[in-house]
Amino acid sequence: MRLPSFQLFAALVSVVMLAGACGGTSTPTTSGGITSIKLMVGGLNKQIYLPNMLAQRLGYFKAENLNVTLIDEGSGQASEEEVVAGNVDAGSGAYSHPMVLNTLGKKIETICQFGIAPGEAEVVDASLTNITGPKDLAGKNLGVTDIGSGTHVLTQAILGTAGVDPKNAKYVAVGAGDTFIAAIQQKKIAAGMTTFPTISRLVNSGKGKILVSLLTPADTRAALGGDYPFIGIFAKNDWVNSNKDVAQRLVNAYVKTLKYIHSHTAAEIADQMPADYYAGDKASYIADLNSQLSIFGTDCRMPAGGPETVQKIAKQFVSSYKGKSANLSETYTNEFADKAS
Repeated sequence: MRLPSFQLFAALVSVVMLAGACGGTSTPTTSGGITSIKLMVGGLNKQIYLPNMLAQRLGYFKAENLNVTLIDEGSGQASEEEVVAGNVDAGSGAYSHPMVLNTLGKKIETICQFGIAPGEAEVVDASLTNITGPKDLAGKNLGVTDIGSGTHVLTQAILGTAGVDPKNAKYVAVGAGDTFIAAIQQKKIAAGMTTFPTISRLVNSGKGKILVSLLTPADTRAALGGDYPFIGIFAKNDWVNSNKDVAQRLVNAYVKTLKYIHSHTAAEIADQMPADYYAGDKASYIADLNSQLSIFGTDCRMPAGGPETVQKIAKQFVSSYKGKSANLSETYTNEFADKAS
């Protein structure tokens, strides 16, 4: 879940501008009444991204006459960069992507906000006895998905909220899953921001413990002082304006998926997912999912006040965002969610 690096903000302006110059806007293709689109996801097997594969497995894209190719971000290309370059029609990632890119003059907007809380947690090496709260993270090596990623921003936010200067820590890009776990085991990081199933793999093995939870909306409000919308579906504003019928059908599919999530058990939802997503432990996968079903919204709408909270946190705790301001009205729309509902 990477977005343009806050730490290398100025340098990335040229990269993003080049991407925009070299790429156009992807155009969906239609054949026999079926529209084909490409959608890049920042980690298909992560539970916070679950609605993407679930919509596919339930046939909801097909029901909307959409042939959606879900592209995992395993190539290392960030979804928002590929959207900006016009190489894919849409992306799935954190709302902070559209917000940051807007300050660079690159306009992408979230058309479905399905994650109304991060579903992340700061997990600490269980062998360390000198870290009992977020203030103890000062001066430590802290793992994030990547430098400038959504997890990087969240880590700075929990430090700042706890009264620790976010600059007083070293952030290490360790990804998720096996690479994150290895970083803990090899003492490369003292703690890090990650999601399920990485969290449960560490906690269940006794190698890690949750220090700060952003796993539910209530936890997030307690830790950050407000709602923090995270994962959703975004596309370039001009793509949306030129393909409103396609955008509407895409959002329709996600709204149906969210309604399915909130009308079925975690076990029933897990049954719909690819078996390899369980990482060999379906029971834990179900337990993890059950504990965070509340992070998924019900209707694809952006939570009221959410964008303002995300921007406020960035201005407060991310040094290179201070003095920046996005036109939030250009970073999301509830138009399609309202019609779908």
